[in-house]
Amino acid sequence: MNQPAENPPGSDPSDNREVPQPEPGMGGLAGQYAAKAGVRQDESGRIDVLQSIGGVRGLAESILPGLLFTVVFTILRDLQLALVAALAVSAVFTVIRLLTRTPLTQALSGLVGVAICAFVANRTGNAEDFFLPGFFTNAAYIVGMAVSIAVRWPLAGLLFGFIRGEGTEWRKQPARIRAYSLATWLIVAVLALRLIVQVPLYLADNIAALGATRVAMGVPLYALGLWFAWLVSRPALEKQQHPPA
Repeated sequence: MNQPAENPPGSDPSDNREVPQPEPGMGGLAGQYAAKAGVRQDESGRIDVLQSIGGVRGLAESILPGLLFTVVFTILRDLQLALVAALAVSAVFTVIRLLTRTPLTQALSGLVGVAICAFVANRTGNAEDFFLPGFFTNAAYIVGMAVSIAVRWPLAGLLFGFIRGEGTEWRKQPARIRAYSLATWLIVAVLALRLIVQVPLYLADNIAALGATRVAMGVPLYALGLWFAWLVSRPALEKQQHPPA
């Protein structure tokens, strides 16, 4: 999933919440993945969706390059200028992180992603190909998540298990595996919906609509899917402590 938070829980010295320590073996790998994914809880114990997607800055870094590309190309019909604009804004975010000495992971990954998209579009000469790499990324995540469910290591369990203090103990309970499998399918549904909506727009060469749906169905839709995945995978005790509003 191409929208991780900028800091794993506990990486900020001001974050005093205790973070479960990774276990050896497969559990340790799962713990490292969960930490790098950056899913965080707020003070009430609920998932902090905004921080889990990198905060306001992470949201801007994810949305603005593609949005600027779409706007510039739609108005001026100049592919080169649109590509330069997208690369420039992504580079600005990276420089800002360098100057403020904040983690570079998301900005650099965003810059690399935009550079790949720009390279493909520039190579083919087709503006719609700026969005092509994203389709393959979505498809790869869908396959990876489906495999994680098949092998009984559903991705949502790796994301949420350590944050909730379950570690990998949830794998010993069939009900928890089912809950995390359902949560993972929800995230898969978000990614699949992107392809269902955007691929026909790509094939129709509708750049304006493709760019608009790319923004709307990017981080905002992912955040919504992440929130629902958190809700459906709550343990029974957590549901009692945090009843639905």
